[in-house]
Amino acid sequence: MFKQGTKEIIPLSEPEISGNEWKYVKDCLDSGWVSSVGEYVGRFERMVADYTGSRFAVATVNGTAALHVSLIACGVLPGDEVIVPTLTFIAPANAVRYCGAYPVFMDCDPDTLCIDAEKTAHFLDIECCKGKDGHTYNKMSGRRIKALMPVHVFGHPSEMKSLMEICSNKNIDIIEDATEGLGSEYGGKKTGSFGRSGCFSFNGNKIITTGGGGMVVTDDEALAKKVRHLTTQAKTDPVEYDHDEIGYNYRLTNIQSAIGVAQMERLEEFIERKRKNARLYSELLSKVPGAELMWEQPGVRSNFWFYTIRVSSGQKKPLMDSLASKGMQARPVWKLMHTLQMYADCQGYFIEKATEAYERCLNIPCSVGLEPEDVCYVAENIAAFLDKERL
Repeated sequence: MFKQGTKEIIPLSEPEISGNEWKYVKDCLDSGWVSSVGEYVGRFERMVADYTGSRFAVATVNGTAALHVSLIACGVLPGDEVIVPTLTFIAPANAVRYCGAYPVFMDCDPDTLCIDAEKTAHFLDIECCKGKDGHTYNKMSGRRIKALMPVHVFGHPSEMKSLMEICSNKNIDIIEDATEGLGSEYGGKKTGSFGRSGCFSFNGNKIITTGGGGMVVTDDEALAKKVRHLTTQAKTDPVEYDHDEIGYNYRLTNIQSAIGVAQMERLEEFIERKRKNARLYSELLSKVPGAELMWEQPGVRSNFWFYTIRVSSGQKKPLMDSLASKGMQARPVWKLMHTLQMYADCQGYFIEKATEAYERCLNIPCSVGLEPEDVCYVAENIAAFLDKERL
């Protein structure tokens, strides 16, 4: 259990900083290489590329920047459409709009909370058609569907085999939002390595962190060069201030990369801790009527970045309040993207299961440093609340 002042709390998720972080950051400070140039940037990129089985990796200032430059590098243009899940953090939808393109929101698979592959296929087969240029167009809007952005929600891999088959037949690029899925696997292959590009986040609550930070991985050398060019202000000369297009200051600093290197050294340890605590939660909550811990599907490995439970409709908020009153942080899943006012005019395709998930699902404490007694304490309080609700 963690302490905040005199009050004991169990946070939702906090970073684990107990390896070589101080040593590597001190090395940056002692050497003076603190900004976006330095050995730790390249070292961090190589570690992530090697770990995910990708040929190239480009570090970015955050996960949203990784998504944004990936969309641009894949040729998403103003007026295009990109299919994204409605049940996700807002970053992928916002990144689509940064490009002047429009999101088309898709329902979720109730077993994984990831994008519904079957419904996505139905939309592309029934609601879209192939143009003379070989691209796929939305019949209703007339816009080109240029990309699909599956999100590995809470660390569980999306149904990548089906999604890749769908998109390869429709000339649609896959840009993986793997920001929550570092270390997760689908069919023995790491998430982030399936699409034309994969994007990671190293925000403070992710399974490894650099404070902020992100990464684009790809096997496409030309795309990697484009991403690196865009993230360094599209500079064309190492000395002169010459630029050939609109670029972005999306570089990651050497200090942040140094932290990332130290965190990557322990990634598999962190995942095993997460999975161990998930198994304990599962064992304890399996005995609690009305509480279902969402689990990984056959053929995948989840990093269990977040632990998600499903309760009866109407119990989510009272349960969160009950846990909070006793020092345990929990949070709801995100508000569905198609319900937000800035996306009210964007198409949502027969969204049903995501609505139910929003009403019933919440995340419970999941820090890497969570101790077994903390897991037991959270599970006991969930059980006590649900027992009381049944009376």
